[in-house]
Amino acid sequence: MKDYITVIGGGLAGCEAAYQIAKQKIKVKLYEMKPQKYTPAHSNENLAEIVCSNSFKSNLLTNACGLLKEELRMLNSLLINIADETRVPAGQALAVDRELFSKRVTDEMKKNPYIEIVNEEVTNLKQLLKNGIVIVATGPLTSDKLAEEIQEITSQDKLYFYDAAAPIIEKDSIDFDIAFYGDRYVQEKKKEETEEEWKQRLIKQSKAEQSYINLPMSKEEYEQFWEELVNAEVVTLHSFEKKEIFEGCMPIEIMAKRGIDTLRYGPLKPVGFDNPRTSKRPYALVQLRQDDKQASLYNMVGFQTNLKFSEQKRVFCKIPGLKNAEFVKYGVMHRNTYINSSQLLDETYNLKKIPNLYFAGQITGVEGYVESISSGMVAALNIIDVLKNGVKRHYFSEYTVIGALAKYIATPNNKFQPMNANFGILPELEGKKINDKKEKYKKMAERSLKAIKMTL
Repeated sequence: MKDYITVIGGGLAGCEAAYQIAKQKIKVKLYEMKPQKYTPAHSNENLAEIVCSNSFKSNLLTNACGLLKEELRMLNSLLINIADETRVPAGQALAVDRELFSKRVTDEMKKNPYIEIVNEEVTNLKQLLKNGIVIVATGPLTSDKLAEEIQEITSQDKLYFYDAAAPIIEKDSIDFDIAFYGDRYVQEKKKEETEEEWKQRLIKQSKAEQSYINLPMSKEEYEQFWEELVNAEVVTLHSFEKKEIFEGCMPIEIMAKRGIDTLRYGPLKPVGFDNPRTSKRPYALVQLRQDDKQASLYNMVGFQTNLKFSEQKRVFCKIPGLKNAEFVKYGVMHRNTYINSSQLLDETYNLKKIPNLYFAGQITGVEGYVESISSGMVAALNIIDVLKNGVKRHYFSEYTVIGALAKYIATPNNKFQPMNANFGILPELEGKKINDKKEKYKKMAERSLKAIKMTL
């Protein structure tokens, strides 16, 4: 092993990892291809450039991202500390001055005697692996040459996707006075069944099969929803995304604009369903599909969208049963480079088949600024453990958001997709169920911070 660690990528995850390693007086070579080469979304020559939003989301502990930031503060995260220092007024959210934030991070990296910044594109990952431990933290716009090499090393058919993901909702926020469980056609009343036999079969079936939740709509409800959807504001895509983004996966708002009944013959078709409360077929029907083993999160089937997040909240909450829906992840359509971490990485972000190769940031499937910082922290702490003690020790408790994210990306999942911080990926509280959501999240936050303290 060489006497330094290689970190590829000077974004949030890479800078956090480099700093944590250097803090232990271990040398780091931090590779960043800017300013020699820029991705289509970057323009600032500084490290840790923020491109999508200046918000690090809520600071409240009853918000999963707020709790994650507090966990990272307790672990003395450089980037969260700098975010706090460069914050601008944004209510309960942590928003930063983008230019000042990136400059402060760059200054910290440059003045650290244990960090050497190398401004060049990496196209020889295999060679770097011969020299020692490597962290790949190149983000969702990894350069083509490096992406090809990662694809070869990880034995993946493809590495980047023009991502079309539907929103994900917390089950506890769905109104079951309107919603009902059931699969298409299984839910439909058979001709030979009496009304009572049909309802008894549905009761039995709903207890055994809860992978789909159904939201029936009347003609009036559907038409009101359609009107809001076709007039909602969409995200402006980068020019490099526009050419390929919609191939093979049509945004629901574009589909709706093809005609008022298009959705009723597509993802909102009511065929195969009778509403158990009315014994009649709905005019339209939205399906939610189970998204996690705990059945606490549900995906909106067919709702890949390019609507702005605020518009998704406004419009989709007009669907009957979703008036108070809590979105743990909004729909996105953009280029997104990530590996199939659920098959490849362990909970320290270490590639299972290559002990000296780690990944961090959005290339692992964690989504968001704070989540990326978290992955860089975990990878760095475990590398330090290996170098100093010969064993990885920082397997964070699944009761923490840091640990739950790490567990999510390392748990085998045939439908793996990027995930951000949310309470749905944490284990439920033990004991009596707490119906008040704010109180429930408060208790989960207390449990999390207690678990973090035990690691200090």
